[in-house]
Amino acid sequence: MRDHQARERTVSDLGDAGYRAAGAEETVRANRSWWDGSAVGYQEEHRGDLGGPDGFVWCPEGLREDDAHLLGDVRGLRVLEVGAGGAQCSRWLAGRGAQVVATDLSAGMLRSVQSPPGSAPVPLIQCDARILPFADGSLDAAFTAYGAVPFVADPGRIYAEVARVLRPGGRWVFAITHPIRWAFPDDPGPRGLKATRSYFDTTPYVETDRRGVVTYAEHHRTLGEQVRLLSAAGFRLVDLVEPTWPPELRRTWGGWSPRRGEIIPGTAIFVCRREDELED
Repeated sequence: MRDHQARERTVSDLGDAGYRAAGAEETVRANRSWWDGSAVGYQEEHRGDLGGPDGFVWCPEGLREDDAHLLGDVRGLRVLEVGAGGAQCSRWLAGRGAQVVATDLSAGMLRSVQSPPGSAPVPLIQCDARILPFADGSLDAAFTAYGAVPFVADPGRIYAEVARVLRPGGRWVFAITHPIRWAFPDDPGPRGLKATRSYFDTTPYVETDRRGVVTYAEHHRTLGEQVRLLSAAGFRLVDLVEPTWPPELRRTWGGWSPRRGEIIPGTAIFVCRREDELED
């Protein structure tokens, strides 16, 4: 992500980068290709940050599901991971008795999955999170740790699809870059603590190649917009978690650093519940 990942492109690969419009379909095409090409390097570089081969880490602040319990008791539950990447979180859940399926837009990401010997198997499905191949009300919970949601121009479609496949009362939990971060430069140092853009400007961050073709796009919504989209999809916001930066965590990851983390939030985790009735 703009703040979440180490940028792997060189200047010679990049035609332009900045804030400009990007449509829904060109965003999906660009991000599928980008993650296909970046999957192996990303997984290798951030293996420890992501909790190892079968850990469940929600965010760069290191919040683990072992401690947060945002999904609750998952034993026997049918759980969907959206934007699973290397499926580390899914393996963690499978090891605790959940029936998990991991999905991702990128075939490259799913090919990067490395299950350690003896770990619980997890089914993998390549799909667009806006079009989930599951029956209505067939799942008990769904989640994503920095997957899918920022990489589409129309996150409301993801929320509507997740609501469709969840049973009434099912839980939807997702972590994204905290919206306030979009007002600041993507810099782990002092420069990253001075707001230079309007928080209310939701123009996406876009990279293009030398032909002007979009190769990467990430979209921003304000907190209020996110809540309204969730409500329209049939969700009730149960909690909004803003993980604090642990004093013992001294490493830098992209735009995340101890300096910034001690002053402004880097992650927002939305904990939602599907309402008992969905409007037609």
